[in-house]
Amino acid sequence: MDGQLGLEKTVAEYVSNLVEVFREVKRVLKDDGTLWLNLGDSYAGSGKGAANYPGIYPKQNSNKGSLGGENGLPVLTPNGLKPKDLMGIPWRVAFALQDDGWYLRSDIIWNKPNAMPESVTDRPTKAHEYIFLFSKQPSYYYDHEAIKEPAIYGTQDIRGSDGVKGPKNRCKRDSKPSGSFSGKYGDLAFRAIKDMRNKRSVWTVSTKPYKEAHFATYPTDLIEPCILAGSRVDDTVLDPFFGSGTTGLVALQNNRNFIGIELNPEYIEIAKKRLSQVQMRLV
Repeated sequence: MDGQLGLEKTVAEYVSNLVEVFREVKRVLKDDGTLWLNLGDSYAGSGKGAANYPGIYPKQNSNKGSLGGENGLPVLTPNGLKPKDLMGIPWRVAFALQDDGWYLRSDIIWNKPNAMPESVTDRPTKAHEYIFLFSKQPSYYYDHEAIKEPAIYGTQDIRGSDGVKGPKNRCKRDSKPSGSFSGKYGDLAFRAIKDMRNKRSVWTVSTKPYKEAHFATYPTDLIEPCILAGSRVDDTVLDPFFGSGTTGLVALQNNRNFIGIELNPEYIEIAKKRLSQVQMRLV
């Protein structure tokens, strides 16, 4: 689409444009609000991903990738990068937003157990993306209780001193404790058992196709923790890259309002159709 992001001539220009977008997001965000940003990465000269289309790089850059791009056309690499370089787009954007005043609070790994296979033989197959958590200020709203996950201690098959198999999430009762407690209580001491723990920074979420869309859509399970932790009931969630409307869908399902911004009319129609089905059930 005319005016879309991702077809810039340089990586620096792409990063700069994203900083400008999120500067406006920061302007309208509540002071205690948070920004959850998902970004994938790509390789220089691969012909895939943002800033990798044929013919968009400055002519003085003559480095060509080892593989042809779309339709077999040669692909030039961005200035400052070599063919086959991992471009590091997520972290470039994260650091740029940090420099622009955002607080970078966490990097989260989206682990994809059903990642798309790759026919590469000189590196591991890519099976993750990043989600970054940003805030406007040091203190902000974050409901850690809403996204706690089941706690797991030790092995799954644990037996006590009587030889009886205990619950899966329990630690071994007759194990020796560590630290100062060991001297005071001896071998009979054991740590307290908790069923739930704080959500970790690696989220394992399978990708799921949406038959109405010919492009990749977010899994709802990836978006839900962001909305539950970052907003209250009846709050409004903003998505400036709305796509097929997954953010709005999850917001409605969790009693939040939403505002979605999308440039592509085709995607807007998909989102309208998808959201209308949920809105009818909620009436």
